[in-house]
Amino acid sequence: MPAKLPTPTALVFDWDNTLIDTWSLIHKALEDTFRNYDVAPWTFEETKQRVRQSARESFPLLFGTRSEEAIAFYTGRYRHWSARELSAVSEAEALLPLWAGRGRGPLSVVSNKQGVVLRDEAQRLGWDRYFHRLVGANDAVEDKPSIAPVLLALEGSGVKLGPEVWFIGDTDIDMACARNAGCTAVFIAENGPPPADLDADLIVDSLTELSPVIEAHHFLNSSQVC
Repeated sequence: MPAKLPTPTALVFDWDNTLIDTWSLIHKALEDTFRNYDVAPWTFEETKQRVRQSARESFPLLFGTRSEEAIAFYTGRYRHWSARELSAVSEAEALLPLWAGRGRGPLSVVSNKQGVVLRDEAQRLGWDRYFHRLVGANDAVEDKPSIAPVLLALEGSGVKLGPEVWFIGDTDIDMACARNAGCTAVFIAENGPPPADLDADLIVDSLTELSPVIEAHHFLNSSQVC
């Protein structure tokens, strides 16, 4: 069991490859987009290493003056692949109802996926009911790792931003976002070992490993006996 962390008052999750398995979808959509704009495509491993920022921040560096057009093309291709191959991280299907149903505070999502696409995926999975807010790229004035989307994700919840809010994700940009927001930073290493210089308060291999830590830190209300 890790060193004692603050008792969480809210859980804020990354979306892609934390709760749903999308590396393949992202890679296919990027590959389609690169080829359409005569840009050398990345390998799958390069995609996993390079995809961090939102499209509005990363695409101008990749596509220059055609970035807006490329974002629209990429979004269409991603939706194409998502409609056919979207799948959840298996543990999330069991744990989200538990954490949402018995948690002492809200669950929210902060993602660098476009907000409209994020919320569409949550609705298709039937998960939108578990979250106070699902905040994606372009919803706030800035995207991850800015504090702005975290503030928006907690808006109206009554939860004060601070270390009692646990930010849970699978990339270094998630941990940077947690630090910028003053949250407890929880890294899910299911997709590979963490970087040597990762700044996180807790590193676990999976959501399954995280679950007893959340329970030990008193986030869950006692089960009610009927």
